[in-house]
Amino acid sequence: MTPFDAKRPLQLNDQGQLRHFLSLDGLPRELLTEILDTADSFLEVGARAVKKVPLLRGKTVCNVFFENSTRTRTTFELAAQRLSADVISLNVSTSSTSKGETLFDTLRNLEAMAADMFVVRHSDSGAAHFIAEHVCPDVAVINGGDGRHAHPTQGMLDMLTIRRHKGSFEQLSVAIVGDILHSRVARSDMLALKALGCPDIRVIGPKTLIPVGIEQYGVKVYSDLTEGLKDVDVVIMLRLQRERMAGGLLPSEGEFYRLFGLTTARLAGAKPDAIVMHPGPINRGVEIESAVADGKHSVILNQVTYGIAVRMAVLSMAMSGQNAQRQLDQENAL
Repeated sequence: MTPFDAKRPLQLNDQGQLRHFLSLDGLPRELLTEILDTADSFLEVGARAVKKVPLLRGKTVCNVFFENSTRTRTTFELAAQRLSADVISLNVSTSSTSKGETLFDTLRNLEAMAADMFVVRHSDSGAAHFIAEHVCPDVAVINGGDGRHAHPTQGMLDMLTIRRHKGSFEQLSVAIVGDILHSRVARSDMLALKALGCPDIRVIGPKTLIPVGIEQYGVKVYSDLTEGLKDVDVVIMLRLQRERMAGGLLPSEGEFYRLFGLTTARLAGAKPDAIVMHPGPINRGVEIESAVADGKHSVILNQVTYGIAVRMAVLSMAMSGQNAQRQLDQENAL
């Protein structure tokens, strides 16, 4: 358990609707299914001549990225724009905080812009929770990734990808491969898979990159890739987290690829119709062979498409939950 688990109720309003989206930990299966169903309904918007719906018209979404990520920022921007929101994107890592401004100072300045929602990405675990605890009551906060802690929208877009290609989760075997220790994606995926009823969740990687006590997530641990991939339905490869790795946890990237890189030969041990996923960006020849990344089993580009729909779902549901809470508070004040 992380120190942020006690703050789970912060995410929901008094009626159990989504208010902030900070972590998948503790969220009920019904709510995760609602996110997936809502995202499914938004997928057709991307195929329209005019790719917009009016759900967030008049609202302002502020993307506050203290840590760079082109893919996550761009898909959040597209999601907000397709919901007809006004969008502001700030790369704070190169501006205010480098001049000595604290996270709290930045928050107050952003509130002065009268934004309705903050999408926050930060290298420190718990940053999104901190902002959600201190933000004005009418502002929703979405976690776009915080440290090693959580990346909940990535987790949900992975779940949408799996559901659309494999149907229900109840009979699946899913393997998560690579740098588990530093991966917020792995944590979010494990929590989501468990909540959605996946009976066989496997984590595969060198022992130095497997966190102590990971079995609490209900997973099986493998240190041999061939053994771990046997008869799985889904393979989720993780990016080797070079920027978060210290202390010589690996002898070399070449050695990692030799033992844990996903090749065509190794993928042959999975089920014939297995799908291969990756949160991106891909380190070809380190985590995965190009023939696999670009091959018939790969659904990596589908993940990007589904990511826009999932982020549309989360933005719209969080705003709806904020509005419902505001109305309830007003009624209670009478």
